[in-house]
Amino acid sequence: MTLRALIFDVDGTLAETEEAHRAAFNRAFAEAGLDWHWTRDMYRDLLNTTGGVERMGAYRATLGTEVPSDATLRDIHRAKTAIYGEMLAGGAVTLRPGVRDLIDGARARGVPCAVATTTSRPNVDALTQSAWGVPATGIFDVIATGEEVAAKKPAPDLFQLALSRLDLPADQAIAFEDSLNGLRSAQGAGLRVVVTPDFYTEHQDHSTADWLVNSLMPADLPDDLAHLLGVNAPIEMPS
Repeated sequence: MTLRALIFDVDGTLAETEEAHRAAFNRAFAEAGLDWHWTRDMYRDLLNTTGGVERMGAYRATLGTEVPSDATLRDIHRAKTAIYGEMLAGGAVTLRPGVRDLIDGARARGVPCAVATTTSRPNVDALTQSAWGVPATGIFDVIATGEEVAAKKPAPDLFQLALSRLDLPADQAIAFEDSLNGLRSAQGAGLRVVVTPDFYTEHQDHSTADWLVNSLMPADLPDDLAHLLGVNAPIEMPS
């Protein structure tokens, strides 16, 4: 079979964004007069809940309160998204090793690249604007974000949506993830999965991934994956 698309998660996969997200949340909490402050260890656990509003709701539940209201949490999240965008515009985040060359090389060979992420569309645009100098549509042929599906990761909905927009079956694409929830989501959609853990996900069990690698740098890729993602087109799927 021919590999016809690459589908990427965003946060933690394209870039080590979680520290910037955590800082943006804490700034938004302070600006809202809320006495919440998330440490790195707290945020690592909170990332088990996908989606920013949902994550704040999960944290509120651990406090045994219904305050702030759901509407206020949505307002705080909008403020957080704006803060995060400002941080990226200021150069707070860079792409992970190997990501730029992999995506630019695939695009040059006519292999479509897609995004399947629980984060919001403005966050995707902020990252591509910072890294490539263009909005997400200038880099990715298909973009599927958390606002567009009923169930976020680990449900398969986002990857299914991306495959539908690519008009491809799962066996003609590969997913790139960094987390266990993302791995389960991609596998639920029938995709082969490359996992590159980061600080916030390295403690998770990614043993069911098709490929588990330290980075997307060529030197870190096993031979079969390097061949699959090589420069020759068409790229042949291993049998």
